[in-house]
Amino acid sequence: MKRVHLVLTSLTLLLFSALASAGEEGFVSLFNGQDVSGWHHLAGDKTETEGITGYVVNDGIIKCAEGGKFLFTPEKYADFVFRLEYRLPEGGNNGVGIRSSIPGNPAFDGMEIQLLDDTAEKYKALGDYQYNGSVYGVIPAERGHLNPVGEWNKMEITAIGSKIKVVLNGATIVDGDIVEATKNGILDKREHPGLFNETGHIVLCGHGDPVEFRNISVKKIK
Repeated sequence: MKRVHLVLTSLTLLLFSALASAGEEGFVSLFNGQDVSGWHHLAGDKTETEGITGYVVNDGIIKCAEGGKFLFTPEKYADFVFRLEYRLPEGGNNGVGIRSSIPGNPAFDGMEIQLLDDTAEKYKALGDYQYNGSVYGVIPAERGHLNPVGEWNKMEITAIGSKIKVVLNGATIVDGDIVEATKNGILDKREHPGLFNETGHIVLCGHGDPVEFRNISVKKIK
């Protein structure tokens, strides 16, 4: 009995230590594992705050379904670290909008970090600023770190002022400054009116492909 008590005490201490460490780290979960409450969905001109369509949750995973568009945080974030895991189907396309204006297109009315199966044949002619992990249209990502289709990928996005860093599966694939990156013009030669937004929503940029997400969290820096 004494040994059982010691084991239980040790496990309890480990649990509290882990929770304390997570709290000190400052990350807040944005997904409860059961539904998408706490998120809003922009479907066409309509913003859904409950009864959200276009995204489903099963087994602790958010999946973009048919009609899934911009699933966004009601809160706005300025400087932050954002983490998520995502799984792409073959040819799958999605993105993470940051500092995004809603309504609006996160790729242009903010910034979009591309989530894309860029190994698919249909994407062979893309510009380098369109590949997975790129700041869409603005800063190309280093390729070769995306896991095979059907496997989970871990991404961390850090936004501090004009500096953007993207880490994919432990490798830094973007470490740039949007001011420096655009001093000679924007790579895709399109208008990006929200590129220098100081704050905005975080968005899962659905394109109707069945891309999946889990373990979504954010830490505010300011």
